[in-house]
Amino acid sequence: MDDQTADHTDTLTTAAFDTATVRALEQPLLADEVPLMRMAASATARTILDVIDQEDWDETSLRICVLAGAGDNGGDGLYTGAMLAAEGLNVTAIAVGRTLHDAAYEAFLKSGGHIYALDPANDIPGCPSGFPAGEAGQRLEHAIAFARKAHIIIDAMTGIGGTGALHGIPAALASVLGRTNTPPRRLGLPDDELAIDFPFVVAVDTPSGIGVDDGSLPGAYIPADVTMMYGALKPCAMLPPASLACGNIVLVDFGFDVDDATPTVETVDCGYAQNALRIPLVEDAKYNRGVVGLITGSAHYPGAAVLSSCAAARSNTGMVRYLGPERAQNLVLQALPEAVIGKGHVQAWVTGCGVPDTDHTDTADIQRTAISALLAHYSLTQDSAGNSANREALAMPPIVVDAGALDLLPDHVPPQVVITPHAGELARLLTRIDAPTTREEVMAEPLRQAQRACELTGATVVLKGAYTVIVGTDGNGGMRTLVCGRAPAFLATAGAGDVLAGIIGAMLAQRAQELINDPTLVAETAAGAVYTHGLAAAMAAHSDQHAWQTPHLYGEPKQDIAQSACGHPIIASDVIVALPSAFDLLNTTARYED
Repeated sequence: MDDQTADHTDTLTTAAFDTATVRALEQPLLADEVPLMRMAASATARTILDVIDQEDWDETSLRICVLAGAGDNGGDGLYTGAMLAAEGLNVTAIAVGRTLHDAAYEAFLKSGGHIYALDPANDIPGCPSGFPAGEAGQRLEHAIAFARKAHIIIDAMTGIGGTGALHGIPAALASVLGRTNTPPRRLGLPDDELAIDFPFVVAVDTPSGIGVDDGSLPGAYIPADVTMMYGALKPCAMLPPASLACGNIVLVDFGFDVDDATPTVETVDCGYAQNALRIPLVEDAKYNRGVVGLITGSAHYPGAAVLSSCAAARSNTGMVRYLGPERAQNLVLQALPEAVIGKGHVQAWVTGCGVPDTDHTDTADIQRTAISALLAHYSLTQDSAGNSANREALAMPPIVVDAGALDLLPDHVPPQVVITPHAGELARLLTRIDAPTTREEVMAEPLRQAQRACELTGATVVLKGAYTVIVGTDGNGGMRTLVCGRAPAFLATAGAGDVLAGIIGAMLAQRAQELINDPTLVAETAAGAVYTHGLAAAMAAHSDQHAWQTPHLYGEPKQDIAQSACGHPIIASDVIVALPSAFDLLNTTARYED
């Protein structure tokens, strides 16, 4: 594989493009009469036949159900069904709309497929229509019963053309065959793709009912075991909660010219962590390796001071300075005698970990007072003409604002301010600065809510979760979105956020002036820290589990995974202990690749 091909493959598997962009990428190929629909169907049919072969299913007893919509997505499904029927398999298509793709329907019938129409107003040749409401209800019941008993369902109802919640017949089918609003539960191991229960669901391009461009689950939808994505990844492949509904993704390369297209979202791989690292030079002193200042912990939560300080110290930085109450100081020095107590020059700040929020403290809390005074320097006020009146804020060191410090965030700040809320904290922040927002609303639409926070505050947003969503400036007045799903579920443990804040602060400190000069790099650096955090947790837990599974590129040999491990429970301190090994792995890989 040459470098150009490798770069194309890397872009295909790490970048996702919205529906409008995908439509534009298709146009040159359609103009050249490239048979994209048959290519998609061929890949889908071959994938299904491979599963049948691997699972050693009896082909003569298999029942295959195609849920076929009226558009091109339905055409993809019908062509797939035609190819399977031509192999002697029993294939029935349930038409959920009033029409079917003409050529695909003709090929399906010629191959021996069976058709069953549900809409009384359908105009499908050879299918009954005009039947009364009672018969329509019976037909829907029969279709549901058939689909439930099918061994394989090919979901080709909507594809990328669908927006919002399903309605009508597709909604009725999805509400019974699938789920509504809530994501499916997934173990997230690399080799769990063949843990199959019938019916085995294969989605054509995207599962029906999910938010293709925003990753939402607006209503009833059908979760897939395998999603065949054509030409390029769609945002729903990466964005929670819809990403959890896609199952394992097989990406069919149509040869789209994606290199000059702007992705809607990108997934974070080890390259981001490697790029965020500053390899020490032989002439370096501790000060130019990065000094991190921490205003973390409190009298009630001194452990957060220890976790954030130790994480920062072990994340390739030269020194940490700690500011906090005496009890926290003593514990930090006990765990990290290298720490320096008190004020001094720093290249980045970490604030808020273990600091109580407004509802759980008094106004005299020394940590909140110190953080409030510090954050005031980052406030980008505007004059009557709408111009920034406090331009000194643009030159302030990068700062991480976590937990209790989020209540103190100024209305508008520069991009080197990195906020690190979980869903509940982001809801609280948005409620304070804009309009009432619930944790459930953030969980349902993390992309929209993270982008909303970035737009409202100007800060770089790190919305923590199994899929962590990172949103920052793209340098052109817009936003860039990254998603990291590297961490095992065992990282959902007390203090993990404190450790992450320390890692982010350390990585920001290593490149502080570069980030101030070029704010577009802040999101990338924060994303690299998130990846490192997840990698260290995986190493500590001895776990292969993670939310994001790299898509399999159709036609390429699959990697053999000898053994996958769920791992064992960890505590936040275990992640800190594993950080040197994680950095060693990243540094070794970077040197090897260079």
